Amino acid sequence: MISIALKMLFGDPVKLAGLVLGIAFSTLLMTQQGGFFISLISRASNIVGEAKGVDVWVIDPQTETAEGPKPMRDVELFRVRGVDGVADASPLVQSTATLRTAERRSIAATFLGVDDARLLGINPQFVIGTPEDLRRPDAIAIDRLGFSKLWPGEPLGPGKVIEVNDRRAVVVAITDALPGFSAPVIVYTRISQALAYTPGGRNRLSYILVRLAPGADAGAAVARISEQTGLKALTSAQLQRMTIGYVLANTGIAPSFGVVIALGAIVGILVSGLTFTLFVSDNLKQFAVLKAVGVSNLRLLGMVATQALVVAFIGYAIGLFIATSFFDGVNKPLSDLKGFWLPWQVAALSAGAVLAIVLIASLVSIRRVLSLDPATVFRG
Repeated sequence: MISIALKMLFGDPVKLAGLVLGIAFSTLLMTQQGGFFISLISRASNIVGEAKGVDVWVIDPQTETAEGPKPMRDVELFRVRGVDGVADASPLVQSTATLRTAERRSIAATFLGVDDARLLGINPQFVIGTPEDLRRPDAIAIDRLGFSKLWPGEPLGPGKVIEVNDRRAVVVAITDALPGFSAPVIVYTRISQALAYTPGGRNRLSYILVRLAPGADAGAAVARISEQTGLKALTSAQLQRMTIGYVLANTGIAPSFGVVIALGAIVGILVSGLTFTLFVSDNLKQFAVLKAVGVSNLRLLGMVATQALVVAFIGYAIGLFIATSFFDGVNKPLSDLKGFWLPWQVAALSAGAVLAIVLIASLVSIRRVLSLDPATVFRG
C-alpha cells in the first residue's frame, strides 16, 4: 500500500510541487521569524552574558532590565564587599554616548566602564589588543562592528582617535562583543574614563559585579546580599531572564512576531489543505478501485497519511535549509544582524507545527475517500 501511495503522489509532479512549496514556505516563515524573535530579545541581555567571571550581579531594587539600570551610591560597593561569602566586588558603569570621528561620522554606543584595577566585566574575546591595553590614557576598546561603521572599508587596527562628549578617546583594542539591544555598538573603558566621557548625576554606579569565595553557594550568597544591603542580587542567568521578561512585557516585539508566525502556519494549512483536496479528488478513481478490492478505510487513511508525511519531510527540509542558510549569511562579524541564530528549539517547534499542518490537511481531504461509494465512481 505504501508503494502505491507513493506512486500516486509522485505521479502528479505539479500538485506535488505545490504541496512541497507550500510546506517549505510555511517552514521558512515560522523558523526565520522564530529565530529572529529569539535573537532580538536575547540582545537585551548580551551585556550580562558577555561579562565572564561574574557570579552575582547586584543592582538597585527598582532596576527592571540590564539595559536600563538605576544608578546606585558608591558606598553600596563597600557594603556588598562586607557580605559573608563575597570574595571580591567590582563596580561597573553603563551609559550611552555618541562617538564622533574626524571624518564627521557618528554613532551611538553603549559605554561599559569597568574597575580600573580588576577590569572585571569585559568580554575576553579581543580581535586586536588585550584588556590590559585599557590602562593607557584615554583608552577605549570598541567592537569591530562599531569600528566598521565609523571607518568603513578600512582594515581593523588600533590608534584611531575619536571624540566623546568633547573629550579625546583613543581606540587601543578591538573586541568581538555581541551587539546590544538599544545601542548595538559596545565600548569598554576604565570606569574613571567612562565617568569622564559620560558625565551624569551624583550616583553613577550601575552594577556591582561579585565573585564568590571558593565553595560558596550562589543561591545563599544572593539571599544574604539582598537581605543585608537591601539591594537586588541576581545570578547571571536570573538577570538575563528578568531582562528578557521585561522586553517581552513592555514592547510589542512578541505580538508582532507572533502574528507573522501564525500567518505562516495558516498559509501552510490553507495551501496544503487545498492542494491535498485537489490531489485526492483527482485520484478518486484509484481510491475507489482500492475500496472495491477490499482495502479498508484504515488502510486508505494510512496511505494518505504516508503521502502527507513524505510531503512534510521534503517541504520541511527545503524550508529549514533556506532558513539556516539565511542565518549563516547574516551572522557575520560586520553585519548589523551579528549574533542572530536559529535555535534548535525553534526548528523542533516548526517541525511539530508542520506535522500538525499536514495531518490537518490530510484529514480534511480524506473525508471524501472514506465516504466514497466505489459503484458511484464507476458509474460516472
